[in-house]
Parts: sequence; C-alpha cells; structure tokens
Amino acid sequence: MPKNTKHTTSTPKNTSKNTPNNTLRNTSRNALTAAAAAALAVTGLTALPAAADPGRAGQDRLTWSACEGQADPRQQCATVTVPLDYRDPHGEQITLTVSRIRAARPDQRHGVLLTIPGGPGGSGLNVPAKAAKRLPQSVLDRFDLVGFDPRGVGRSTPVSCGLDRSDLSMVKLHGWPAADGSIDGNVAYARRAAETCARNGGPVLRSISTANEARDIDSIRRALGERRLSAWGTSYGTYAGAVYATMFPQRTDRIVLDSNDDPDPTRVERGWLAAYGPGVEDRFPDFAKWAASPGNPDRVADTPEEVRPLFLDLAARLDRAPLPWPGSDPAELNGNVLREAMLQSLYADAKFPDLARLMLAGLGRRPLPAPVTLPDQAVQAVQNSVAVSVGTLCNDVAWPTDPAAYAKDVAAERAARPLTAGMPVNVGPCAFWPFAPAEPPVEVTDRGPANVLLAQNLRDVATPYRGALKLRAALGERARMVTVDSGGHDVYVANGNACGDAVVTDYLVTGRRPAGDVFCPAR
Repeated sequence: MPKNTKHTTSTPKNTSKNTPNNTLRNTSRNALTAAAAAALAVTGLTALPAAADPGRAGQDRLTWSACEGQADPRQQCATVTVPLDYRDPHGEQITLTVSRIRAARPDQRHGVLLTIPGGPGGSGLNVPAKAAKRLPQSVLDRFDLVGFDPRGVGRSTPVSCGLDRSDLSMVKLHGWPAADGSIDGNVAYARRAAETCARNGGPVLRSISTANEARDIDSIRRALGERRLSAWGTSYGTYAGAVYATMFPQRTDRIVLDSNDDPDPTRVERGWLAAYGPGVEDRFPDFAKWAASPGNPDRVADTPEEVRPLFLDLAARLDRAPLPWPGSDPAELNGNVLREAMLQSLYADAKFPDLARLMLAGLGRRPLPAPVTLPDQAVQAVQNSVAVSVGTLCNDVAWPTDPAAYAKDVAAERAARPLTAGMPVNVGPCAFWPFAPAEPPVEVTDRGPANVLLAQNLRDVATPYRGALKLRAALGERARMVTVDSGGHDVYVANGNACGDAVVTDYLVTGRRPAGDVFCPAR
C-alpha cells in the first residue's frame, strides 16, 4: 500500500431503504420455455457448433489492422463473427469489432484484460487507448488491453431507432415529468419511441440482451485463443461482467467490476433507473459543500445547508417561468433542464461548475452559458446508443404496462425525493415494448471461482452503494469489495484514491484478492 494510506477491513453500514417494487408484467415467453431458458442462462450453453471447444486455448484467429480514426498507433482492430441468434449458430451472422493494445512486456504477459463498457449502449472500442493513459505500468506490462463495441453499437453491426431529432433530448429520454407532476407527455413519448424502435430496429435490436452480450464476450475470448479471460467492467459493464462470470464461470480469470449495478433478477434495469432517486440524495451533499466553499468563484450560497432549498426553489421557479435560451435545445432553461443538468453534474466533481453556473444564470447573477445543442455529426451516434439502450432494457426483463401505476409511483417519488421529481420511476418505452423477453434475466450467484473484485464509491449517483452491496451478496465468497469514501461514478484510476487504486492494481498484477472487504478513506 502507498505510504500514509489507511487500509481497513470494515465496511460502512448500509441504512438505506429499498425502493418500492413494481408488479412485473405477466407475459408469455414466445421463443424459449422458461425452464429451458433458465438452464441456458445458468450453464452458459450457447448452442455452439459441435466442433467448437470453448475451453481450448489456441492461436489468435483474428486479422488485425490499424483502427480507423484512432489516435493511439498501438491500438489495432479486428472483427469477430457471431450468430445473430445463438440458438441457430449456423444462421444469420453479425460482426463485433474489437480493439487491442498488446502487453508492453511480452515476457511478463499474463493474458487479456477485456474492458466491458457501460451504458447500455456505450462504445468500448477506444477504451484500451484511453485506459493505457491511466493504468499503472505494472498492468500494462502484463495484459493485452482489449475493447469492443457490443452488438448493435458503433463499428459492430449497428442499430438505430430512427427517432425524430426532437426526441433525442435527455429531458425526454430520462422521462422527467411535467411541472405539475403529470406523466401524460411521458406516456405519449414512451409509446412513440417504443413503436419507432420496434419498427426500425430490425432483428439485431431484438437480439440485444445482457445474456447475449455475455455469449458475445465468450465468442471474443475464443477468437483471441484464450483459455480464460480477465475483465474490467464499468457501470452497466459490471452487470454484463457478472452475468458472464455466472454463465461462463470456468472461463474467467481476474474479474474487476467497477461502479456496480444491483443484479436483482426480478427488476434489473428497472431497479437501476429507480436507483437514481437515492443516488442523487447520496451525492447532492458533496455538491452542496463544494458550492458553498469560500473562495469558490462559482459559489452559489454561504453554507451547504442553503444549497438544496436554493436549488429546489429555483427549479420550481423555472417550472413556472422558464428563461428563453435561444439556440439551445430545448430553447429555454426550465426546471427539468436544470434537473437534468444536476443529474449529469453529479457524475464527477469536475462537472460541479456546470451546475453552479447554470444555477447562477437562473438566479440572474450570471448570463446564460453558450447554447447547448446536439451537433449534426453526433446525431447518428446518439441514435445508435439510444437504440441499444432501449433494446437492452426492454429485452432483458418485462416491465409494467399500466400508465396509472407509473403515475402513482411518480407521485410518491416526487414527495419522497423532490430533487429528482419522480423521474427515476417514470414510464419509459419498455412499458409499450411489443416483444416479450426471449429468456429470463440471468440470476447472478456465488457458484464459481473466487476471482471477482468489486470497486465502489460510497456516493455514486448512477450506481449507488446499496446496489453494489446487493451484487456483493449475490456473488458471496466469489467476491471481495473495495469501497472508497468518495462521490461520483467510476473508481479505478478515475477518482484519485491511492488506496482503492492500489487494491485493484495488486489484484490484477498478482491475482491475490484482499482477505476481506476493504474500506478506503477519502483521499
């Protein structure tokens, strides 16, 4: 451990309450029987051709070349062909694009470290180049860093919903209710988005699921010629990584899951969206302390205690009387635009000034910032990311369909957590998705090798600590967890905590996990 860094094996007590469960939609499985699907999920069987031996190590079968548009000359790209439907391995095929930066010291090479991107819908192709700038040399010496665009994403066989540009606003995508709490506009948007995605997404969109991402990861492992695979999953990638470790336990080596999702198999993504409510409550005090600190040029209040009511009052005022914001999208600063800016700013301390400056503009102390709009060249990427996100959320688990039930949940959430105004439990496209999930969500269990290390911030707005505890419990003795007394999203080589980084690095380099869970104090 670095000097002057405390390292203990106690974990802060979790005193949070669970968010209310919604009733699952009662649907039939039209592609697999529940029993067969459950067996498929637990065993990891993928209906591979009989000649294939998923556990056999061999030569890398990929053809590598320079990555188009990539800045790091060390990074190479290749494609892996996988079945559209793993139940029909010789049927229609799609491609996954993968990238690689080779281990810096071939004589010390341990294997492959696959980076699993977040989202769902995030691109992972350039992650090796970005990670190579941050990872310690001891990790770079021992691992080939490998990234990939998941099915449907980016340079892999892509999908798009073809939504109207006006429907790509984050205020709409996140489902912020109207100023009076009505969700009528959200219901109309969710129905329209579901119908458009179902019409335009095609069979690739309907094939997207976390279980299929796990199968795709194992196809990448085989194509690389690796007997076992180490992985570093972040955000949604923690769930995908945990599902991979459940479906293919004997093919895993050193697994690091960073900023962890609750794996509750009855809710999965439904629970993750609801977690924004407690996540914001956990995290907002960090912003309040910063926004009231003396000497801060973007200071909004004299004391931290004043910041929350100031924000709530300002959001309510902007609900009633939005400020014109010509050239922005939308062309006004209203309460929900402010709330969305708040949500985005809580992902990292470095984003705090964005929210403070917008608050100061709303209070009339500063001019409005430069207009915010989606560049034309980014529209296709956003369409792609939204489509994969919708496909994953809706294909992984069935969602309630009654708008009245969502309205009731939103009203209760608005009263309990006014910062997020009911958004986390609001209706979305999955309420109107016309396709039943092809198989039930994979239940993450403790069956498999003890080779998983979780890394988690205490105050993560997107993947709260309480959800990480659920994943830790599901994995049992397979896992250890290092908890960092910090806010924000992402932990390893992202947060500046030497203690947390050292624990993860030591595990990757040596394969030795801590004897127990670790708590790292604030840096």
